[in-house]
Amino acid sequence: MDGIDQRDIYFLINSLAGGGAERVVVNLSKHLSVKKIFLLEKDVRYEVNSPLEFISNHTKEKSPIMKTLFIPFYAKRLAKVINENDLVVSFLERANFVNVLSKVFKPHRAVISVHTYEKGFRGLKSINKLLMRFFYPRADFVIAVSFGVAKYLEEKYKVPKDKLAVIYNPVDVEKIQALAKEPLEIDLSPYVITVGRLTEAKGQLYLLRVFKEIKKVFPEIRLLIFGEGELKNELVNFSENLGLKTYLWDRDRLMQSYDVYFMGFSKNPFKYISKAKAFLLTSLWEGLGNVLIEALACGVSVISSDCRSGPREILAPNTDFSFQTKEPEFAKYGILMPVFEEDNQEIVRAWVETIKRVLTDEGLRERYSKVGLKRAEDFRIEKIVDEWRRVLNNLIK
Repeated sequence: MDGIDQRDIYFLINSLAGGGAERVVVNLSKHLSVKKIFLLEKDVRYEVNSPLEFISNHTKEKSPIMKTLFIPFYAKRLAKVINENDLVVSFLERANFVNVLSKVFKPHRAVISVHTYEKGFRGLKSINKLLMRFFYPRADFVIAVSFGVAKYLEEKYKVPKDKLAVIYNPVDVEKIQALAKEPLEIDLSPYVITVGRLTEAKGQLYLLRVFKEIKKVFPEIRLLIFGEGELKNELVNFSENLGLKTYLWDRDRLMQSYDVYFMGFSKNPFKYISKAKAFLLTSLWEGLGNVLIEALACGVSVISSDCRSGPREILAPNTDFSFQTKEPEFAKYGILMPVFEEDNQEIVRAWVETIKRVLTDEGLRERYSKVGLKRAEDFRIEKIVDEWRRVLNNLIK
């Protein structure tokens, strides 16, 4: 067989500790005959079919500054375990930097997959901006997860258009829908839900403010938040300061008596998503927003910020992806909302009123459930894998 099935392909990512890009690596590796997955850190929570090799002994506990300083060492180590002309596909910034830099030590084909659209850069992120500007145009090829990300890379980081392609992230629809049928550990209904790392980008602080107002009208409703991250303590404290009784996965006993549930990482959040009244994404910025597609596959109504980039491409694919709404937009496959701004109470009120409408309008929820299931089919893993095969085959001709 010709093409990528006859060429050694390796994946490279920071870790498999959980997250959208990590799930993409797991899904793709099952279908692209990946010889090995290299990890910069020793942190694995997903089950994979491909062999794993750790580039370092670092873990998530290692300082981000130290991990950045170690990029040259990671690159040199990677170069020692691959051959010339091997194809290495990397995911997420630090792995992408390592992939491109390692070409200095061992000429190979470096393909980078870019999953983020950064709203702003502060602290260590400002260093990332400089590294992206230097390394990304020097990759052999760049795959963006959305048209918004592709435009961003072309305009901000001067990635040549002829080295750039857009491939949406794949979703294992059958697996998600099977997992969605599993029983819950505890019945917490009625509830709304969100899934994502506990970071500034995901906007969970705003979500808690909105939920506080929702509770005044629907006192029985609960909020479930799945994910881990550096804002864990800040978000829990903020929730408690709002007067919301708050459950924390590594502190409290799981009971029905809480208002807000910080559930931590779960290999199967889908069983909770599928039984929610609505899925909420309050992100300030995204790359694509994998979890939106997964929520659609679970048959739940989706309310999402119209942030850069991805949600509009998923929920309103026939509109201009560069447009951002200033008011609630009941789009074809879900509801798009204004992106939160500091001290903008009008936006908070718009979110509150929209969520209230969804909670009280069963017909609206059913309609979005049906069309969402149909939309999820467009991201079916078999379709996306075919696009990856086409791009990678063109690179090794």
